[in-house]
Amino acid sequence: MTSIMADFELPDTMRLHPARRPLVGNAEFRAAMSAMASTVSVVTARRGDERIGRTVTSMLSLSMNPPTILVSIDIMSRLADLIAKTGGFSLAMLADDQQAIADAFAGQVDAGERFNLGDWAEWPSGNPMLLGAVTALDCDVIGSIETGTHVLFAGAIVEAETTTSRAPLVWQRRRYHALGGVD
Repeated sequence: MTSIMADFELPDTMRLHPARRPLVGNAEFRAAMSAMASTVSVVTARRGDERIGRTVTSMLSLSMNPPTILVSIDIMSRLADLIAKTGGFSLAMLADDQQAIADAFAGQVDAGERFNLGDWAEWPSGNPMLLGAVTALDCDVIGSIETGTHVLFAGAIVEAETTTSRAPLVWQRRRYHALGGVD
């Protein structure tokens, strides 16, 4: 196996520093970011009998080697606490007919009732696995970055299931969209 090494030292954490110029306001930031179309996903974690999850659109593919994704979770949330304590999480990229699940995990349904929507199983790790998702992933945390209000978790993908016949649920301009026409 060939290893690619940088010609510079990397810190264990990414320290954020204040910007040199004034920042846009929250309303302007939200309006600008609403233009970005994102696959709607649900991030979940489990510790003992406790299962918790949240709808996210702040997720991206980080690396192929190792296969890694990055998710952004509110640092004050129980989900961030559970992910940090267990060292793992699962992610389900929702299909276009799973809007009710997206709404439930976005807070429209009581946290104790959210897993009653959809068909749930478990990964070998014990993390929740949503059946029927476009893609479902189980991840081990291999790094994290605190940004002030959120923590970015880098999750190495240890399990993956993809359903190529399903179209993703997409969020853009503060509403859901379907791509349709999946071959």
